Amino acid sequence: MTQVLVVNLLVVVAAVVATMIADLSLSETPEAALVLGLAIALTIVSNLFLLQRRFKPLEDLIDQMERADLSRPGANLRLAHSPGSPEEVERLHHAFIRMLERLEAERRRASSAALEAQEEERARVARDLHDEVNQSLTGLLLRLEAAREKSPPALAGELAEIRALGNQALQELLALARQLRPTALDDLGLKAALASHVTELGRQSGIRTTFEAEGDIASVPRDVQIVAYRVAQEALSNAARHSGAAQVRVRLEHTDGAVELSVADDGRGFTFDQASRGLGLAGMRERALLVNGDLRVESRPEVGTNVRLRVPIGVTNDVRERG
Repeated sequence: MTQVLVVNLLVVVAAVVATMIADLSLSETPEAALVLGLAIALTIVSNLFLLQRRFKPLEDLIDQMERADLSRPGANLRLAHSPGSPEEVERLHHAFIRMLERLEAERRRASSAALEAQEEERARVARDLHDEVNQSLTGLLLRLEAAREKSPPALAGELAEIRALGNQALQELLALARQLRPTALDDLGLKAALASHVTELGRQSGIRTTFEAEGDIASVPRDVQIVAYRVAQEALSNAARHSGAAQVRVRLEHTDGAVELSVADDGRGFTFDQASRGLGLAGMRERALLVNGDLRVESRPEVGTNVRLRVPIGVTNDVRERG
């Protein structure tokens, strides 16, 4: 604004000086009117040039602010600004970056609290299923067996069927408890838990499954292991229920700078309209964001789906499963 006022003042002064030098009177000669008209035109042109130059960096910043996307961790914190921008635009740019930093930090804290509460609830339900419901079903099966030994031969077949149903319910219960809270993840780590889950999926669904792991998976931070397992669990569940795949390949790799997970199938794929109506992609992305990870899903109908998670090591948040 100061530049605009100074330029206007200089133009007016120059016009007055030119009029005095020419000894012109506005009421006597048309030359004076011409000089003042040129001065006004020059003032307008100068104002347009200066205002456009001053407001262009502000318009660029507004465009970037409108494109800000909190689903891309860290991307908004590298917003570029025009070199030599006015001081006001520089201050607005830095204030916007600080606001984004606070928003991203708050989003991570909220996501961390929500997901940690979810993991705690999973662990509690799994314990209740294993310690209470499992014991009750086991007791029921033992009493059925005792009753079958003492029952008349006519009831033996029916009691055997009931016992088979009880055994089936017990196995389903144990499988549900393992899905909610995989003991292998607690006891043996991500590699063993994921290998076991992939093998179990192949056994139950008939899908050909392969699992590969490379690098020191045991040294991966605990929070990253939890997120990677949950993302793989959701991707494998989608492959088994929705894709119609004949083969699923899971690869886990720990390099010097990142952990990478890939779950690929040869199923029917899906469109993004279908993805927006379910498939758990939003939950997977939320988990990835929690550890500054990048989740990418590539899928085309009749071609297959590939879910890829990449988490840089060393910049993750501290999320722990408890219980």
